[in-house]
Amino acid sequence: MSLDVLLTGAYGRVGTAIIDNLVGTEEYSFTLLDRTDHESHDTFQADVADLEAIRPAFENQDAVYHLAGYPETDGTYQEVLENNIIGTYNALEAAREGEVETFVFASTNHVVGMYEVENAPEIYYPDFGLLVDHTSTRRPDSYYGTSKSFGEDLGRYYVENFDYPKQFYALRIASVRHSEYDHPYGDAEHGVDRGDWERGSEQYETMVARMKAMWQSRRDHAHMVEQCIKDDDVEFDVFYGVSDNDRRWFDIDHAREVIDYEPRDNGEEWDSPPE
Repeated sequence: MSLDVLLTGAYGRVGTAIIDNLVGTEEYSFTLLDRTDHESHDTFQADVADLEAIRPAFENQDAVYHLAGYPETDGTYQEVLENNIIGTYNALEAAREGEVETFVFASTNHVVGMYEVENAPEIYYPDFGLLVDHTSTRRPDSYYGTSKSFGEDLGRYYVENFDYPKQFYALRIASVRHSEYDHPYGDAEHGVDRGDWERGSEQYETMVARMKAMWQSRRDHAHMVEQCIKDDDVEFDVFYGVSDNDRRWFDIDHAREVIDYEPRDNGEEWDSPPE
């Protein structure tokens, strides 16, 4: 018997990692919600800022992975208010009304982003000596990071004060990229393709160093989400979405212990971009 799962913001770079790895498997039946249609998938077309529009999509779902929102640190207060704060409230309220048991929330490393801001670029290199875990003080680096911190708190409020959702998983995602750039050289190569810098330049090498710490492969991210959906024990918890990178400064032992997260990838195993 498959689980019914709603995926909001389905066609973004993280949502497509779920589509590529989990949609179409026997274990899950996905409903894909997005503001835009897609030629290859049936889409529940709606904006999470509109509660009435999204409410029907939450009916008869076992779980939701809530990705929809403004995804960048350059977001203004108004952008994150509509898409992230109101949108997350609407998603939680629709889950409550639809009696959805499991709510997986796409949070962000930018909830603790000031640790990177204060220590970059030294933090990108091995043996820096900082480890940020689920107990570390939240230090948002932007309106975007602040909006995701709010979403985590709102999720905790819902699971502790309402019958549904019963479980809330906050995933502080590090760096998940589109398929073309799904490797630790991805951001550096993307910059070359845009004309921002040349391959081998100081900027290029700094981006490689950062991604070797921050990268979460698409398959590792899908695996983490699946472990949350399958879990029956957590009421509320926070996990860092990052692969098993040697130089990462985010903890994954907590995810290993609680949801049996077993990432397959490590940025250090790459010494050049794919051909």
